[in-house]
Amino acid sequence: MAITKTGFMRGIQCPKMLWLDKHKPSLKVIPPEVQERMDEGNDFGDEAMAMFGPYEEMTIYKPGTTIPDKEAMVAKTKEHLAKGTNVICEAAFMNYSNYCALDILRKTDSGYDIYEVKNSSEVHDQHIKDVAFQYYIVSRCKIKIDRIFIVIHGPDEENRFVPVEVTEEVKKLYNWIDNNIWRLNRIQKESEELDIAPGEQCNEPYECWYYGYCHTEEKEEEKEQEQIQML
Repeated sequence: MAITKTGFMRGIQCPKMLWLDKHKPSLKVIPPEVQERMDEGNDFGDEAMAMFGPYEEMTIYKPGTTIPDKEAMVAKTKEHLAKGTNVICEAAFMNYSNYCALDILRKTDSGYDIYEVKNSSEVHDQHIKDVAFQYYIVSRCKIKIDRIFIVIHGPDEENRFVPVEVTEEVKKLYNWIDNNIWRLNRIQKESEELDIAPGEQCNEPYECWYYGYCHTEEKEEEKEQEQIQML
């Protein structure tokens, strides 16, 4: 059992969230407004694929599903790297089964630039960590990365996609990613559910999809304590 970029980011917010994703996913509840933002983000990302002109997309789904076929996407990405394709979207990489798919990988004279697309008006800390995970995986796959950008949306349709360079900030996080990727891999393999009390991590930077489950547990524990005190 390895970890994806999404799993890593969820585990950094709260390790219990990652554990629940692997062991009790049926408990998750995605609020409609959150799903709407996610859909809008996907649409913005799809539009950004063409920001540098012609591109090749690596997305492949398992037959009859909308589940990405990671191995097939990695193989297709390797083919386009060998061909020298200038712009590769959803470029997939795997290292020790840890996986990521880059929004845009653009060829340069000496290597490649990474462009991570976010439907946001500014760059946030979680965006830096997100693309740092991708840089870590790609670097371990022996791909030379020159510069790293986060693409946010601009003020108008004439300036819809605005790349913000974050190369220095991202590369500084390499060792931090290395330490946490293996820690989170171990955590998600635990047989027992993690005992983590609800707190700020339930809403920062995003509201957890298991919010109701964990807070119901908290209320039940409070009732048990009240009953004990009444005895």
